[in-house]
Amino acid sequence: MGRQQVNVAIIGMGFGAEFIPIYQRHPQANMYAICQRSEAKLNEIGDAFGIEKRYTNYDDVLADPDVDFVHINTPIPDHARQSIAALKAGKHVMCTVPMATSIAECEEIVNLVKETGLKYMMAETVVYAREFLFAKELYEKGELGKVQFLQASHVQDMDGWPDYWPGLPPMHYATHCVGPCMALTRDEAEYVSCFGSGTIREELIPKYNSPFAVETTHIKFRNSDLTARIHRSLFDVARQYRESFDVYGTKQAFEWPLIEGEDPVLHTAKKPEPEIPERVKVPDYAHLLPEEIQPFTTGGVYDADDHQHLSFTQGAGHGGSHPHLAHEFISALIEDRDPYPNAVQSANWTCVGICAHESALKGGEIVRLPEFTLS
Repeated sequence: MGRQQVNVAIIGMGFGAEFIPIYQRHPQANMYAICQRSEAKLNEIGDAFGIEKRYTNYDDVLADPDVDFVHINTPIPDHARQSIAALKAGKHVMCTVPMATSIAECEEIVNLVKETGLKYMMAETVVYAREFLFAKELYEKGELGKVQFLQASHVQDMDGWPDYWPGLPPMHYATHCVGPCMALTRDEAEYVSCFGSGTIREELIPKYNSPFAVETTHIKFRNSDLTARIHRSLFDVARQYRESFDVYGTKQAFEWPLIEGEDPVLHTAKKPEPEIPERVKVPDYAHLLPEEIQPFTTGGVYDADDHQHLSFTQGAGHGGSHPHLAHEFISALIEDRDPYPNAVQSANWTCVGICAHESALKGGEIVRLPEFTLS
């Protein structure tokens, strides 16, 4: 961009408020504006953080020439529409997951990025969580050996969440599973096969016409001998919240903890059988960030009990990923490079879930990813 600082407008003040102090302290960001439909909530947060520019209308944000990028943290059904509007208005976009709810919307975003040269990043938390960064470090150092298989899961009870959640097909919100599988080796998904299992409560089915309690998908990697297995559930499955990622190599395998608060397990080949597994302490990766925002890998707005957001009470704080996400996108703008994941990669990860649900409805039939999701 040829500048050393960028102006950000955060859209949505639920989960989005978590990022305000990160941008305020980042040396290359200016926490310029916030947008929230409720004026009372908008002013409460604006006063608390000393933010002068406040909008209740998203169109007014896009009309402001001083906004360089929008960070969208609104409900899932709004993501694509708001991302498309921002790109058409000349704004860069970072958007929380998923990118969109349809293949057509993903394609429109990808095409707009190509046409405009603007940056788009889907803010997938798991690929910047400390557990994933630990596995990534093992991989890059060659300590895993040749990667042979990957698997991931996201199990969560969504009862009590906003009204667009009940009955949502599990794979329509699968990027927390898909992202780490694709990101470790920087591969792309070529095709999927998915099976539905079990049945959710009758009253949850009609909204999306999706009966499945669990969806399990195999992902075939493009130009690779690798596959990954992911499973996802949202309702009527008895389990503690878990986002997990396991990777199996010829030398070592890394397995995410089964229970929140436990340490992950590292398996080392060719050791005597009792010594193969060992629990390991995953370090924090704050050292990868500017000093000013390093504290946000272990703390944030929602530390106080009376301010706990559901992403923290049920989401383990997203593994310290929030400052990493902000820093990646800001750096991409300053350096004029693609963020990770960029628009095509974000579309690939999102469309894995959309195509997987289509496969489940067809009894596991193979469904190929659209060409626009392949680089």
